[in-house]
Amino acid sequence: MTISPDLKKKLLVYQENEITEYHIYQRLAGKVESPENRRVLQEIADDELRHYKEWREYTGQDVKPVKWRVWKYYLISRIFGFTFGVKLMERGEEGAQESYEQLKDTIDEAAAIVRDENAHEDALLEMLDEERLRYTGSIVLGLSDALVELTGALAGLTLALQDTTLIALTGSITGIAAALSMGASEYLSTKTEETTKSPVRASIYTGAAYLFTVLVLILPYLVLDNYYVCLAFTLTAAVLIIAFFSYYISVAKDERFKNRFLEMAGLSLGVAGFSFLVGFLVRAFLGVDV
Repeated sequence: MTISPDLKKKLLVYQENEITEYHIYQRLAGKVESPENRRVLQEIADDELRHYKEWREYTGQDVKPVKWRVWKYYLISRIFGFTFGVKLMERGEEGAQESYEQLKDTIDEAAAIVRDENAHEDALLEMLDEERLRYTGSIVLGLSDALVELTGALAGLTLALQDTTLIALTGSITGIAAALSMGASEYLSTKTEETTKSPVRASIYTGAAYLFTVLVLILPYLVLDNYYVCLAFTLTAAVLIIAFFSYYISVAKDERFKNRFLEMAGLSLGVAGFSFLVGFLVRAFLGVDV
């Protein structure tokens, strides 16, 4: 089959994508512990290699993988989990699938490749068996409670105390105590549920998420002098944490980013605003002067 220079250029790009993703899936398949996850990843890798060879029959050229993309998604998968990494990469394939659809009338194999790409997504949905995703609920509990409670507490303390050292000290004690309390509560809650989750691990994920959020939100008060600037940085950090985690969940579990982000951000900032008002009233009517 003779193809035009423009079509050949497009196919070379598709070839490059397929061979790059083959190497990504191949690397990940060798690193996951679950035999079932390894099998599915290897099958997807084999599909990507087959697609590469099918495009090569039309272009007559070999193409090298994009090494920086291989390392990018490999590292993302190692840090944030293979489910997040491969689903993030599959999201990038949506544009390729649309392009393949346009080639159906020209190249017969395009339709089969589209079916394979859709099958990839279905297979990946069955692979959500990572520990970090099984304990997402515990992480969400720790993060959301810390964001709502501590942003509110720090906003109130900022206006009531107006001293960064005292605010950091009070916030740290409050946050660490709350982290231990939340961890213990999650342990007891998980223990009473009919679930395969370990109560100890659930409590650790909840407490660790809470403690991490406490450290991030307290940090501005430890390094800056102006308490209003500290509060601004704390609220910004809270929004960034919410945005990152909402995006992570939206990719890994196919949930809507906007809804989760707006809900968590609205609650955290709303409580912070109300607490700031309470701090003002406490200082004004009780005559607190530190």
